[in-house]
Amino acid sequence: MKRTKITDLLQGASALVGQEVCVKGWVRTRRGNKHVQFIALNDGSTIKNIQIVADMQRFSDDQLKPVTTGAALCVEGLLVESQGKGQSVEIQATDIRVYGTADPEQYPLQKKGHSLEFLREIAHLRPRTNTFSAVLRIRSALAFAIHRYFQERGFYYLNTPLITASDCEGAGAMFQVTTMDLRNIKKTPDGAVDYSADFFGKPTALTVSGQLEGELGATALGAIYTFGPTFRAENSNTPRHLAEFWMIEPEVAFIDIDENMDLAEDFLKYCIRYALENCADDISFLAEHFDKELPARLESVLSQDFKRLTYTEAIEILEQSGRKFEFPVKWGIDLQSEHERYLVEQHFRRPVILTGYPKEIKAFYMKQNPDGKTVRAMDVLFPSIGEIIGGSEREENYDKLMARIEELNIPMKDMWWYLDTRRFGTVPHSGFGLGFERLVLFVTGMTNIRDVIPFPRTPKSAEF
Repeated sequence: MKRTKITDLLQGASALVGQEVCVKGWVRTRRGNKHVQFIALNDGSTIKNIQIVADMQRFSDDQLKPVTTGAALCVEGLLVESQGKGQSVEIQATDIRVYGTADPEQYPLQKKGHSLEFLREIAHLRPRTNTFSAVLRIRSALAFAIHRYFQERGFYYLNTPLITASDCEGAGAMFQVTTMDLRNIKKTPDGAVDYSADFFGKPTALTVSGQLEGELGATALGAIYTFGPTFRAENSNTPRHLAEFWMIEPEVAFIDIDENMDLAEDFLKYCIRYALENCADDISFLAEHFDKELPARLESVLSQDFKRLTYTEAIEILEQSGRKFEFPVKWGIDLQSEHERYLVEQHFRRPVILTGYPKEIKAFYMKQNPDGKTVRAMDVLFPSIGEIIGGSEREENYDKLMARIEELNIPMKDMWWYLDTRRFGTVPHSGFGLGFERLVLFVTGMTNIRDVIPFPRTPKSAEF
């Protein structure tokens, strides 16, 4: 008999009642007595289980002995309206086959109520829990929404390199890539590493961003987006940082900072709306167990325009707030999460887009304002998260870009290709980067970024 996914079975239950069905999945719970056994089965397609009713006149104790939490089953039976509470339909089993057992003495998920910290230690099994299956389904839906949003608006999906010789952020926190024997590194006469023996013949690393290559695509195709893994070798053990994470980076020719802000706001609202419409059961489950304010917070983002103001205005608000922040506020600082969240959650009570940051705290490629002190940067700040998007209008003028590069002493010998976009047919263009995990963090209501990626990579942790 052909298998039916549990989500399809529950959605089409009224039409299937009275028919023989086949479901396959993993046992969540089993309870009952000597007359009847009830098995809650889940196949990952929905947060909801299907109840299997096993009449003990049909099945022996030995047949059902291996049916424990975590065991994988194939069940055939009659779909009927449920007599109990909690479900509309159930399956009266006629045949139960065990694909794989899960020894109750050894299976780590035998009991309920495990802490998120414990589940991080068994990341290979935590997707089988209700919490993480819900998170991963929402993550999948958001990934689809991202592609759909850009594809429907004429953007082209550009695959930028994971191995690069350029440091987009200029911070130097990059994972080096080499084929050299680390126990026997070849040196030049002056003691430096001789990269001529390496695979690429020069220093290379895992990318921190696809933006610079994305600009190449935008100045040829008009509008592109990237969506792929990026890497930061920062020793940051915080609930907001990962060493490996995914980034979405649209880059668009012929738009300025204002149009860039319009794009960012519309894009975020689209993704959140898609999740609310397509992941209602999972969001409800997470709200019930982790964050009761989650649905209202998501709806509030959709119902309000994002507040737009300058960095200078934000500093004035923070200075006049009367709040004592852990990190003191003054013009020129890089805003911390506590500052960002105060603006969003306390002062404006809505998402905020800040622009006009001091050029000293932003990247070299951002377009300078006429005041000579600030750049056309933008950060989108969200409740519970802080910064969720960072972007800017890019400096398209070759002479101004070169002056900034020289001012910062940025080594550009391997960046001639980037500068060529300003030498040949330069155009105004803008873009931004969205850390995918931060979006998933916001939509799921989880509080630690390690809980919204299947296999987190953090300092001293690269398991599975």
